[in-house]
Amino acid sequence: MNLQNSFFYFTEAIPRRICDDIIKYGELKDKLLGVTGDMPDREISNREKKKLFKTRNSSVVFLDDPWIYSLIIPYINRANDLSGWRFQIDTPETTQWTKYSKTQHYTWHMDSFPNPYQNNEFHGKIRKLSMTLSLCDGDEYEGGDLEFDLRDKPTKSTILTSKDARKKGTITVFPSFVYHRVTPVTKGTRYSLVSWILGNPFI
Repeated sequence: MNLQNSFFYFTEAIPRRICDDIIKYGELKDKLLGVTGDMPDREISNREKKKLFKTRNSSVVFLDDPWIYSLIIPYINRANDLSGWRFQIDTPETTQWTKYSKTQHYTWHMDSFPNPYQNNEFHGKIRKLSMTLSLCDGDEYEGGDLEFDLRDKPTKSTILTSKDARKKGTITVFPSFVYHRVTPVTKGTRYSLVSWILGNPFI
C-alpha cells in the first residue's frame, strides 16, 4: 500500500499533568515483561527470555480505563482523516503503558499480524492503526527514538525519525503495518502509552 504519510502526529496534545498522572498510575501497578506476538501464552523460560531481549526489552502495564480512551481516540480519528488514510476502524485494544530503562529497546517490527484475530472478543478484526503517546520529555532520556521505515528491510538511508515524538504529550499515529522501532535507551527512562485500533481486514 502506497502511503502519502507514514505517520502523523499532534505535538503536545495531552496536558503535561495528565501525562504525569499516567506515569504514576502505571508505576503503581504490577509490571509485566513486554513480549512479541509470536511468544507462547504461558510463562516463558530463561532461554526464551534471552532470545526475546534481542528483539524487545521493556516493562508494560495494560490499562483499560475509559478516561484514557476518551483522551486518545479523538486524535486517532483525526489522524486517520487528516493523513489521508481514512481506514475503516472501530475497536481499540487495551492500552499499554510502557517503560524503557537504560539499554531497553524494541527492534524493527510491525504491530499488525498476518491473520485476523481468532476466538476472542476481537474475532475477525485486524490491527489497522497504532498510536504512541509520549509521557515524558525527550531531555529526560537519551536514545529511545521512535523511528519508521516503509520498506521490508529498513536501511539507514530510509529511516524516518520522529523527533517531535519525544515531546511530552505528543501523540503519534501510524498504520500498524509500517515498520518501526524504539532505539536503545542509553540514559534515563522513556515512558509511553501505546494503543492499537482494529477494523475489518483490508479488501
